[in-house]
Amino acid sequence: MTSDAGGSAKSSSVRRDRRRNQLHEASGPAPTAAIPVPSADPAAPETGAGETPHYHGHRDRLRSRLREAGAGALADYELLELILFRAIPRRDVKPIAKSLIARFGSFAEVIAADPGRLAEIDGMSAGVISEFKIVEAAAQRFAKGAMKKRLPMGSWSAVIDYCRTSMAFDGRESFRILFLDKKNGLIADEVQGSGTVDHTPVYPREVMRRALELSATAIVLVHNHPSGDPTPSTQDIKMTQDIMAIAKGLGVAVHDHIIVGRDGHASLKGMRLM
Repeated sequence: MTSDAGGSAKSSSVRRDRRRNQLHEASGPAPTAAIPVPSADPAAPETGAGETPHYHGHRDRLRSRLREAGAGALADYELLELILFRAIPRRDVKPIAKSLIARFGSFAEVIAADPGRLAEIDGMSAGVISEFKIVEAAAQRFAKGAMKKRLPMGSWSAVIDYCRTSMAFDGRESFRILFLDKKNGLIADEVQGSGTVDHTPVYPREVMRRALELSATAIVLVHNHPSGDPTPSTQDIKMTQDIMAIAKGLGVAVHDHIIVGRDGHASLKGMRLM
């Protein structure tokens, strides 16, 4: 009795093990955990499957054109793109550059624009505006450096370039004086006053007092017309003549009065108005 019962129990256990093995082989290996697929870069622009963004490689191509053909081969908005590349590393900046040109008119006007107005353009952060202002400061330093060379007064190109770079695109009228020594070297360049969009108060006696303080033997008067038109007004002519009348008695020459604007410049001496 005992031996038969033990054999029957062992036989039943073997059959159960065989059945479990058969079921395991039929069901196959246990499923493995799915490997997560990285999601698309949230900063990257959306494109269709397999498509390359239209601006792919644009930055390298634009930099190559600058190196090989020079800045003259680039449109104003393309020069702005080159600056925007520095401040906006991963974005198509061409729409921003074109919006800036549409709003302000030219590369120079964009660079010289008031920061508050620049900030009105979508994409123009404080960092981007700072890049523009660095370029503006560099341009002014470069032009001033060229003008500080002791050029003969018959050569006005450096003076005009400096005046236009410094003042032509300002939104308010300002009046500055270039104080010169006997060799026509620049002693000082000072803004004497800033006013409204169409007027700056100028005091001839204060102009002469400063010239004597600096031991200047000659001066060049400069102011801007925010309207863009550099044509001298009747008031501009009278103010120049008043300064010349005082300067003559003090032995200080008034070489010229230059008016600058977005549309160019005017020389009162060249127009025989002084």
